[in-house]
Amino acid sequence: MAEAQQRAQVLTDEYQKLQAELQTIVSARQKLESQQQENKGVKREFDSLAEEANIYKLVGPVLLKQEKTEAVMAVDGRLEFIDNEMYKAHRKANRRYPSLQRRKAV
Repeated sequence: MAEAQQRAQVLTDEYQKLQAELQTIVSARQKLESQQQENKGVKREFDSLAEEANIYKLVGPVLLKQEKTEAVMAVDGRLEFIDNEMYKAHRKANRRYPSLQRRKAV
């Protein structure tokens, strides 16, 4: 009987650990989605600006003038990075979810 309780406790602990991992992944993905939306909004704003428009970047307490092409490249780079991180989070969640379901079924 004690062995069955130990096994049940181990399975419960594993299940809770997997749930926590999955929740961490979901939270990270939500944060990335929020950043993605912000950057897409910035990109839309940049697309509506004239080529000669002044763009400023906040660096610490100082606003620095930035070329539009440089600013667009920075936003595109961030969007690419975010897309890659979201893909990684999606793959990681897909690997964890079946383990969670197996533990739940036991």
